[in-house]
Amino acid sequence: MNIFKQLILSIYSPKSIASWRHQGIGKTILFVFLLVLISIIPTSIQISTDIVNGFNVMQQSIDKDIPDFTIADGELISDHDAPVKIEHPDLTVIFDSTGEIELNDLDLSINSIALLKNDFAIIIPGSANDHFSYSSMDIALTKSDIASFVNSLDSLLAIAIPILIIFIYLFASAMKFIGISVLALIGVMIYRKGEELKYRHIWRMAAYSIVLPTVFFMIMDIFRTVVPYGFWLNWLVSVLVLFLALKEVPSAKEAEL
Repeated sequence: MNIFKQLILSIYSPKSIASWRHQGIGKTILFVFLLVLISIIPTSIQISTDIVNGFNVMQQSIDKDIPDFTIADGELISDHDAPVKIEHPDLTVIFDSTGEIELNDLDLSINSIALLKNDFAIIIPGSANDHFSYSSMDIALTKSDIASFVNSLDSLLAIAIPILIIFIYLFASAMKFIGISVLALIGVMIYRKGEELKYRHIWRMAAYSIVLPTVFFMIMDIFRTVVPYGFWLNWLVSVLVLFLALKEVPSAKEAEL
């Protein structure tokens, strides 16, 4: 059967999932790789767009919006006597050489870059927030130095973004195969019918049982919607689909008829 037709049937047909328990392992593995590839498309597009937009905003902010400054002796030095906050749809840039704004004052719910009196901070909601003390980096920089460095990174984006997407794909594939293997173990524990199914058969069924939650969360990613208890919902639906598929496996008596 065509692998794309299997993708569609896996969404709503436990009976079809049960019928694929004896298919070649190579085709099942290929199906999983294809499923992961499709599922990361929204995330890859969003990450690429956010990186490019954020980079453009950073270039503009450094070139036009931020006053001249120097970083020396572990401090941000500028003649500007008030904090500067530049707000864009995708990124907020904060500049404060006065010491009025501290790390604890930063809003962790928005994408932002902050050049503070003694620290440099990057905030990405839902991710690890990083900050660096100028004194720990032991550097001396001016605005023109940073502008030149940022502009030099422009040509690297065409290489860095594909590498990042490949890393995301490989990581997502590894996690998906681990998840399928764990789901298959759960399937072995809940299967109680007559036909003898080995782990490899249930593993194939588990690979198709994850399609429905994977497609659902892919759609949520398109709309950038966070699903409450998404981890547990994903596992609940996957186990339920596998359970329904296992019920479609004929018993030993039915198989003989």
